[in-house]
Amino acid sequence: MISPEEFTKALSDQTRLRILMLLTQIEELCVCQLTEALEMTQPKISRHLAILREKEILLDKRQDQWIFYRLHPKLADWCLQTILALASGSINLQPYKTDINKIKTSNLPKSLCI
Repeated sequence: MISPEEFTKALSDQTRLRILMLLTQIEELCVCQLTEALEMTQPKISRHLAILREKEILLDKRQDQWIFYRLHPKLADWCLQTILALASGSINLQPYKTDINKIKTSNLPKSLCI
């Protein structure tokens, strides 16, 4: 189980927090959707996803050539409640609001996902 120190350290990076805020609103996202919404390179997004996956905050699922990420279903309740509380208080603030709008209005073809 993740310690409070490890958990808050994982949340302390703005990119990781933006990823988590997106995943509170949209159940699953692939790397390409995250790179487009956050306007960051795939290696940078993947590095942050790896940290969240290593801490068992996220779970990944491979589907053909795509890798989809979602909140880990076995995430400790206190961790999930913390993430949801952060989302509740910040989802209408920048940059989170813009990130969500980019995902919802994206016309990204699935073939571009990695």
